[in-house]
Amino acid sequence: MQTETGAPRGRRAGAGRPKTGKPNPIDVHVGSRVRLRRTLLGMSQEKLGEAIGLTFQQVQKYERGANRIGASRLFDLSRVLDVPVSFFFDDMPAEAASARVEDDDEAGSSEERAVNTYEPDPMAKRETLELVRAYYKISDPSVRKRLFELTKAVASAAVADAAG
Repeated sequence: MQTETGAPRGRRAGAGRPKTGKPNPIDVHVGSRVRLRRTLLGMSQEKLGEAIGLTFQQVQKYERGANRIGASRLFDLSRVLDVPVSFFFDDMPAEAASARVEDDDEAGSSEERAVNTYEPDPMAKRETLELVRAYYKISDPSVRKRLFELTKAVASAAVADAAG
């Protein structure tokens, strides 16, 4: 059955999805936090999917923010990943937190700005996560500290070179 506008009854066309076709920044952030925790645990998308009754493709869509994670699924994820539900919303950038969920055909210019300026958390990048996991596999604390200091020194030198 359809409404007068031709939209399916009981479902709002485009609700929550900006007209740009890009995922909502909040969904992207929550998905990146799922990926962060899964990767830190060394769990594959397939393993996570099995644990909550999904395919790895569905987990991929959640992690990209392409599909919104419902409350009950978020609760399941928190149990499997051994974190509180609030973990998925921690460190949310102001741009994502201020993004408004779009209703029907409303297009908020502030939402479009938030979607276009939102940058995913660098901690969600595979390279960063693998680096952190490798770092914590170093059993000798003094070696770990020296590596940390070396990394900071190289980064400082790179910033100085770029500025000069």
